[in-house]
Amino acid sequence: MTERHLQPLLHELVGVVLAPTSALGDPAGQIRPIGVQGVFHADARVLSRAELRVDDREPEGLTTGPDGPHGARFVTVARWLGDPHPDPTVRIDRSRRVTPDGLVEELHVVSTASVPVRATVSVDLDCDLAPIEVVKSGGSRPALPAHPGSAGGYAWTAGGITVAVHGEGATAHVDGAHAALRLSWPVELPAGGGDTVLRWRLTVTDPRAVVVAPVDGPDWAHPEVRADDRRLVRLLDRSLADLRALRLAEPAHPEDVFLGAGVPWFLTLFGRDSLWAARMMLPLGTGLAASTLRVLARRQGTRVDPATGEAPGKILHELRRHEFALSDAGLRLPPAYYGTVDATMLWVNLLHDAWRWGLPAEQVEPLLPHLEAALGWLGTHADADGDGLVEYVDTTGHGLANQGWKDSGDAVRFADGSIAQAPIVLAEVQGYAYEAAVNGAALLDAFDRPGGDSWRAYAQRLAERFRATFWVDGRHGPQPALALDRDKRPVDSLTSNIGHLLGTGLLDDDESAQVARLLTTESLTGGFGLRTMSRADGGFSPLSYHCGSIWTHDTAIVLGGLARSGFDDAARTLAEGLLRAAEAFDYRLPELYGGDDRDLLGRPVPYPAACRPQAWSAASAVLLLQAAVGLYPDVPRGLVALRPLAGAELGAVAARGLRIAGTPVDVTVTGYGEVSLTNAPAGLAPGHLPTVPAPRTARESLPFR
Repeated sequence: MTERHLQPLLHELVGVVLAPTSALGDPAGQIRPIGVQGVFHADARVLSRAELRVDDREPEGLTTGPDGPHGARFVTVARWLGDPHPDPTVRIDRSRRVTPDGLVEELHVVSTASVPVRATVSVDLDCDLAPIEVVKSGGSRPALPAHPGSAGGYAWTAGGITVAVHGEGATAHVDGAHAALRLSWPVELPAGGGDTVLRWRLTVTDPRAVVVAPVDGPDWAHPEVRADDRRLVRLLDRSLADLRALRLAEPAHPEDVFLGAGVPWFLTLFGRDSLWAARMMLPLGTGLAASTLRVLARRQGTRVDPATGEAPGKILHELRRHEFALSDAGLRLPPAYYGTVDATMLWVNLLHDAWRWGLPAEQVEPLLPHLEAALGWLGTHADADGDGLVEYVDTTGHGLANQGWKDSGDAVRFADGSIAQAPIVLAEVQGYAYEAAVNGAALLDAFDRPGGDSWRAYAQRLAERFRATFWVDGRHGPQPALALDRDKRPVDSLTSNIGHLLGTGLLDDDESAQVARLLTTESLTGGFGLRTMSRADGGFSPLSYHCGSIWTHDTAIVLGGLARSGFDDAARTLAEGLLRAAEAFDYRLPELYGGDDRDLLGRPVPYPAACRPQAWSAASAVLLLQAAVGLYPDVPRGLVALRPLAGAELGAVAARGLRIAGTPVDVTVTGYGEVSLTNAPAGLAPGHLPTVPAPRTARESLPFR
């Protein structure tokens, strides 16, 4: 029987990150040479083993917790040492902190014993420099031999990467039989108690890296938030810390920051993920959006290349050091891969939204040629068969079979569970295309460039074509299909994709109301958020990657669309699901989690291979805050709308230090739903204001003092 190579599980591992470096170990702090445990630098595992021992025995783990924004502390005990009674008297706290180019560990050995304690503390280290795709496939590489390095340390070298280790005051020994490097420290602590601190560090030199740490700090605000529901505050604080840790840049442009998609598989530039995360972060400033737009504009497609998926005007999907090959899946992606159907429209929409939030004209104008190129792709290469809809197909046989955000091979299924055949026309992609055409037209008009009318006409034709081809009869009445297959048959499953249509303009008011009703059915919202597929459909599985699980960013995007469109009850249902999930995951929301019913365990089931932290999951906290306070500016028109989701249902919320056009603003929503905006930029007038809802409970506002 052929052995199956399984993707390693992540859900019980403890991760720390400061991009481009991350570390994953077990809850006791050990990094073992199994699965996905290790220290990673971008796309390479630079340490595959770091096992702590005391007198050749492993200490026993008690607990773990954060140690600063980029570290973790592991509390262990050595019960065989010290006093012979049941209480532990020798404790080892292992503090692990990652840096952009490596890792530092401190071993705090503490004795409260009445007798002297003598022991040898050691750390066994291995390095395999396995590429991330090998690890993701369940594979590994043999440990490399360590060789003497500089300043008394040791090093491993392969593929242009050098990994160096230094142990302060340690004796280093290389086990010739197993190639492991052992750092050892003799420890003597006096009777009556004492302590010592042992340190070792790892440094990575990687001159061929395609992503690096940025040169400056995070270019966004950290608002002060108070809320009746403290879960929102905790989620935002943890998410912003994770987002700071996920910042990356390209070596040639370290000043332009973007967000790496997630730890450990995707800590690099991803067009779709980086764009969505930057869009969600706009309430904190336009700097991240501007730099993300510039990074992707520099890599915008210029030629037709079927091998990479490149086409003129197209925006990149992902960037790697080398070919990303998952042999068992038959997937081989070139280092710069363009196999995404939606990133180009999302780039246009981010540019437009950043402009509305106050991105200065002098930063918008250099991007206008890229806008025109992106619209050019939308009008030509995005519609291969000329039927007026945007479709995709992998022509290579080894690229992504599905090129929307649900990009697994089985993601597009009919209601009976059968898989649709490409070319595929996704529902939400038509919404993105409509929005990009209208938004692009607005930018062209505003900057006195031609073409606005033609793109508005394109949008109108697309809406008519969508209305004629996508609507089907479902269990709960009319519904947009998930997609059209190669024969233009509607793929009739009920999925979360239709929620992305809200707010794009593709739907009229009645259609939006029907989509909102569909999104509140128990079959979609019976878990802790929005299921990717209805429980009633044949392809549903709660732990399917895209056919029944719940994705944090997906739920947040749909929540935001519902809130902005005035479907408050539906939006609150999804908000409560996210907040309950956040509480269960210690406020670090994962990429996705199980779509089981809420009452099965009373908490979400982890998806075992989900990235955590992950950029658009963490940025979802900002989108949730924006929906709560209801802040929607349009700086070019001199307007700001306030339509809060907070109030009688969610309680009072106050946010100080959000940014419009670079100006810090404060928004306060009382428990009655009354909303106020202070410190708004000059010339910004209130637009449409919501009706104040009738109060259910009398709650105080949360003023800042």
